[in-house]
Amino acid sequence: MAVGKNKRISKGKKGGKKKAADPFAKKDWYDIKAPSVFQVKNVGKTLVSRTQGTKIASDGLKHRVFEVSLADLQGDEEHAFRKIRLRAEDVQGKNLLTNFWGMNFTTDKLRSLVREEDLLCTIEPD
Repeated sequence: MAVGKNKRISKGKKGGKKKAADPFAKKDWYDIKAPSVFQVKNVGKTLVSRTQGTKIASDGLKHRVFEVSLADLQGDEEHAFRKIRLRAEDVQGKNLLTNFWGMNFTTDKLRSLVREEDLLCTIEPD
């Protein structure tokens, strides 16, 4: 072994490491707007990749389905067990316009309804 050589020290590779790109740098935020039936108009925000080449951002947003509590839409906590589904239909600027797409109950409310019906049902044969 030659004097002054240390095998443990590795030389740097040419080119170096590639810096990791931030995935959020290529995305845009859009405001989700509820239909006019509800009191609260601004539901939230959603992410979509920016328009690049032939891939248009608004096409990636259309037909997305969002699930929102009715309590958030009406500003009344009494309706917290109802979940409203809103479907994205149109994009205007940075606003995403939605339509009503369905309603469901939370699982805890469904289970409590089944329990109540079980106690109330009485069948008497004639």
